[in-house]
Amino acid sequence: MTGVGAVVVGGDYQGLGIVRSLGRRGIPVCIVDDERSIGRFSRYATASVRVGDLRDERRCADTLLAVAARHRLDGWVVYPTREETVAACSRYRDELSRCFRVPTPGWETIRFAWDKRNMHQRAQELGIPTARTWWPADEAELGRIEADPPLVIKPAIKEHFLYATGAKAWRVDTREELRRRFAEATAIAGPREAMVQELLPGDGYDRLAYCAFFKDGHAVASLVARRLRQHPPQFGRASTLVESVDVPQLEEPSHRFLSSIGYYGLVELEYMHDPRDGEFKLLDVNARTWGYHSIGGPAGVDFPWLLFADQVGVQAAGGRGRAGVRWLRVITDLPTAIHEVVRGRLGVREYLRSLRHLDVEAVLSADDPLPFLAELALVPYLVARRGF
Repeated sequence: MTGVGAVVVGGDYQGLGIVRSLGRRGIPVCIVDDERSIGRFSRYATASVRVGDLRDERRCADTLLAVAARHRLDGWVVYPTREETVAACSRYRDELSRCFRVPTPGWETIRFAWDKRNMHQRAQELGIPTARTWWPADEAELGRIEADPPLVIKPAIKEHFLYATGAKAWRVDTREELRRRFAEATAIAGPREAMVQELLPGDGYDRLAYCAFFKDGHAVASLVARRLRQHPPQFGRASTLVESVDVPQLEEPSHRFLSSIGYYGLVELEYMHDPRDGEFKLLDVNARTWGYHSIGGPAGVDFPWLLFADQVGVQAAGGRGRAGVRWLRVITDLPTAIHEVVRGRLGVREYLRSLRHLDVEAVLSADDPLPFLAELALVPYLVARRGF
């Protein structure tokens, strides 16, 4: 391969968005994946390499170095798309940087996104609101939590829990269920990695995100998004219908948090609006592209391109993304909507109205149709592998 390009680690719909962003500008893109990716069917993918398991950080770094040597990818920009590949790029940044351009910051920064305990501690130090959270070590400490169900059990480190359970969090409605579920979570994630959190009122509609390309203490480009629907409906692992909105209140706390950890690169900070006190409470920080990042192009802030341009020293305009842009992933939105209609929480006409004025579909594209057909064929595999 010739010319500076990009290595996209993960070729699902998120990785496909990066492939299209860069490939449409003539930038060569190599996909590295341990799954049956749809990105490799894109006309904008220069190459695709199927590898072994990327979930182990050391093995992931070694695999990337081997692919670089085999395909002559010196100086290419690396885009990890999953938490564990972000961790690999961060922990082994020095080694990988001998070959690649690695935008992912070092571990002294990434640890605040990787482990929610670190995130919560830093947010509290900065006075950024969060949901009330407890980190009990055992059942005795669990019993001393002064809060009434419903509550939520979450992992401090998502990947230690998500692959084992297929869930992002568990809701518990009784003290007995809390005790039982906490024991299950601790057995999976380990001591003090199972966190108990108050269940904030509201649903996905109250969940907002501040998305940015952040550099030198400010956002080169930014966008605020609201989840109109998510899959699963309560504790969504992924957005299915998203709209860009104008919520300037998220900018200051996001900049304060990111500046405090010396962050550089693409990032999504997730918040929940709490109607009880009107505060936006920080829930999560994703130190990478996020599932619906392809909303950025139509909104005027093409995030993967802006990062690439900065890495290779090319000037590119940033700014704030336009409000009112809608993004859809139909393959997960349709079953989510059916579920909500059956439960009486969504009307058929309301659903159909929500599909008007769409600006971008996660996979379906007139100039690049094969990935969508491939995703339809891979639905059974995606359900078994990821639950979508």
